[in-house]
Amino acid sequence: MLIAGAVVVPVSAAAAHPEIPAPAPAALAPVTAATLEATYAANRANAAEASRMAGAHGDHARAAADRSMAAPSRDFLTFDGRGRGRAVEVFGDLATADRIAVLVPGSDTTLDTYGRFRAGALALHQRTGPRTAVIAWLGYETPRTISTTALTATRAKEAAPQLRGLISELRDLRELSGNREPRTSPHPAPHISLLCHSYGTVVCARAAGDLDVDDIALLGSPGTGANSAAALHTPARVWASRGADDWVEDVPHTHADLFGTTVGFGTDPVSPSFGAHVFAAGDGGHSDYFRPGSVSLDNLARIVLGDTSEVTRA
Repeated sequence: MLIAGAVVVPVSAAAAHPEIPAPAPAALAPVTAATLEATYAANRANAAEASRMAGAHGDHARAAADRSMAAPSRDFLTFDGRGRGRAVEVFGDLATADRIAVLVPGSDTTLDTYGRFRAGALALHQRTGPRTAVIAWLGYETPRTISTTALTATRAKEAAPQLRGLISELRDLRELSGNREPRTSPHPAPHISLLCHSYGTVVCARAAGDLDVDDIALLGSPGTGANSAAALHTPARVWASRGADDWVEDVPHTHADLFGTTVGFGTDPVSPSFGAHVFAAGDGGHSDYFRPGSVSLDNLARIVLGDTSEVTRA
């Protein structure tokens, strides 16, 4: 079934996204507590120019999306309006947060569909409170759900170094001053949680061995490419969850070699053999893990806040 799906997908895949003109990303200084505001301002200015260029090109939907990202209330570590786009948005104060949660999205997350991804990050931030910072990390080109790319780890391999770079940057933020010299921070090193959804779990698995994070949560995963949590080679606690109405349960959790390429992602992370801490996600579907008031959001907030004894297990 898995191989047959991979063969027929190219026939039904969506057409390539037309190239949308936008400026190159802003040239930014290394991110420190001292440069955060300048980084945010530069990315808002870049988003405003991207909106102008997209509007002139006739893509009014993208122009509106870019324009919303240029609002004074929005804070981005990264913004790139070209093509499908990339954006790394911050909710809260990175310089003082005790805890940081990084959300890694799955397939079909682009600047055009970013609103739903952002809503989940905002819901988590509202649930975890002002001492937590949440980052919506659209830092890679996500695959289309209906494509051969979504069945292989190619995009995850490309994304993993970018995710490692972000986590390193977050750690350095507390350790370096504006002139890149070590300093003693008045704030302790934050607890960092990585919350990975769908194909994003493949990205997190690829990066896990080199990530200085405390918790990794795998949500609605098609598999990670690893046979077990131990095979991720991470000291982080590994969590996994799947909603009762999530269609990914019906995805074959296996892999096969097809013309020299591994298709599929292997062991189901919520299975006992994988060895993750499995927690309840309620009756939600594939896109409901960060839905306000949901069982899954409550449990994710507990993980981020370190209230792990309160997490309800599946």
